[in-house]
Amino acid sequence: MIFLAEPNLTGNERKYLNECIDTTFVSSVGAFVTKLEQEVADVVEAKYATAVSSGTAGLHMALRAGGVERGDLVCIPSFTFIATANAVAHCGAEPWLIDVSEISWTMDPFVLEKELEEKTYEKNGQWYHKETGKRVAAIMPVYTLGLPAMMDRLREIGEKYQLPLIADGAAAIGAQYNGGNIGSIADATVFSFNGNKTITCGGGGAIVSNNKELIERARHLATTARCGIDYEHDMVGYNNRMTNLQAAVGCAQLERVYEFVDKKRRIRDYYNSQLKDIEEVSLFPDADWAKSACWFSGVVLGRRYKVKEICTALKEKDIEARTFWKPVHLQKPYKHAQRSNMPVSERIWEEILTLPSSTGITDEELAYVVTTLKNILKG
Repeated sequence: MIFLAEPNLTGNERKYLNECIDTTFVSSVGAFVTKLEQEVADVVEAKYATAVSSGTAGLHMALRAGGVERGDLVCIPSFTFIATANAVAHCGAEPWLIDVSEISWTMDPFVLEKELEEKTYEKNGQWYHKETGKRVAAIMPVYTLGLPAMMDRLREIGEKYQLPLIADGAAAIGAQYNGGNIGSIADATVFSFNGNKTITCGGGGAIVSNNKELIERARHLATTARCGIDYEHDMVGYNNRMTNLQAAVGCAQLERVYEFVDKKRRIRDYYNSQLKDIEEVSLFPDADWAKSACWFSGVVLGRRYKVKEICTALKEKDIEARTFWKPVHLQKPYKHAQRSNMPVSERIWEEILTLPSSTGITDEELAYVVTTLKNILKG
């Protein structure tokens, strides 16, 4: 089977894991945790980083550290993995769901601004939702498939409404924005190191920021809000720490981050070059303002094709392929959330076909995927 996203564990992962075992530092304290935090910050060009147990935990901690409170609203795109919305809900807040742009599949700043202009009012320097009276507390764009959102425009909106930008960059390590790195284009950015991500720790994530106080608050919350070595806690905290074992794997992965991201982009380029001329097939988005990390690649199929049937046919040929995110506003827990109109999100999610994008995929396997898909589409 040619898998969709198989981790590439052919570097120093085993060596570093053995070091953890030999030193007995296997839990949430150890040299590899500290090393991973510094290396992640260096790779994305942020001043500070803290490692956490998952990308979802990172979003939760970043939102809490950024001032989101129970009863608030947080603006997020509806076209995202449900963990984005869940992180908001874990704060006791509610997601305000915004449609995405046709050209990037990231939060549409024009839709966001229209929603805020028409549905909020200002009181004492803060903005509240007219219908519910809830405070709007943050904007959380998602870097879809590793492509940064239109952050300059979102920053302008955030400043106008005094809202922090907490970016869900789960799959975006290695992405670029306006020729630079992405570690400081939001007030905080969260990465995931799940098993299917470009860089994996098996699980885990990291929050990065240029705001030292925000990172310290996030780290404090993630370590049970413990004050020093004694058993003294000053608030309700969480056990969201990354283990030294996970960080050891992550450090080995980060040694190859540029190699892995380059391979992801070459996979995207190959699929695009081979599939661009098929009738009623279009390509994944790119953008003038950013360079995607190309977490997953694939195609967008026209209405004549049924994506789930294509996935089944590919599976019969030992190729794993999948549909993509069902928008949050169509998910049972969030059907009654505040939302914009969703013409783009409701169309694209049923047309996306993701194809094998592992960094270890061979040229022969890529060619087999393309040939097989072309034959299936011909019927």
